[in-house]
Amino acid sequence: MVTRYTPCTRREVLQTLCAAAAFRRSLAAASAIQFGYAGITWGNDYMAAIDDIAAVGYRGIQLRAGDGLLDRFASQPAALRDLLAAKRLTFAVFSSGNLSIDPAREREMFELHTKHARFVQSAGGKYLQVIDERPKGRAVTAADYTRTGRLLTELAKRVHDAGATLVYHHHMNSTGEKPHEIAAVLEAADRRHVRLLFDTAHFQQGGGDPAAAIRQYREWIEVLHLKDVRPTDTGYQFVELGRGRVDLPGVFAALSAIAFQGWAVVELDRVPEAGRSPRECAEINRRYLTETLHQVV
Repeated sequence: MVTRYTPCTRREVLQTLCAAAAFRRSLAAASAIQFGYAGITWGNDYMAAIDDIAAVGYRGIQLRAGDGLLDRFASQPAALRDLLAAKRLTFAVFSSGNLSIDPAREREMFELHTKHARFVQSAGGKYLQVIDERPKGRAVTAADYTRTGRLLTELAKRVHDAGATLVYHHHMNSTGEKPHEIAAVLEAADRRHVRLLFDTAHFQQGGGDPAAAIRQYREWIEVLHLKDVRPTDTGYQFVELGRGRVDLPGVFAALSAIAFQGWAVVELDRVPEAGRSPRECAEINRRYLTETLHQVV
């Protein structure tokens, strides 16, 4: 049997070339997002977090001030930089802790987070994350939102001078918890200095639509926390991507719409199911990103 070759028409060739170009553009858009993973799931075992996150294949890591990391590396940040480089991990974000709006603690807050910013710069990192503290024992007032925004602006300037970029992490049980509260804080902040770490699950749990907010705050968002959350009998629980109620396909459609090209850090506070390890959770999250959302991790 002889198979005859049928030449393609010019139109078919053009259609094939256009389809290939569109595919290349989609891959480029997907690869523009840099995916990291937060070490919080491992608790205080930051060395296991570094090893596992690198082994699973993420490109960056978020580390915390409160997990013993500074006890080892505060005086030798270059050692952390070299360790992460050996693991082919970028030091994407450092969780610096909370920012109290108590006037009596203002100097303490500035000194603490500026010191952490110098550490981040020396260790090869870029972003310093802070979460504001909700006032205790009383309702939040409009003045609290204004003070939070102004404190963030002043702190951001100092963090910048120390060699890092401040990202404000809105959070449950903080002043910036609900969508209107986040808006009020940011209205009082200076976008030239304060950048936003947008968290998909915290925004969802606070009563908002993460995909719509990504479009709304496109000029603010510098870093993303990819996170999912589901309701429980006692409140809510953070879970692996795709296992909660966050519309993650909608989130990625919004990220594409705003041409987001920054760090997207997958975060899971703790292992949600007994018998599962932090590394297994990281693998579940990676599979969801690559197999369901078709992202290049």
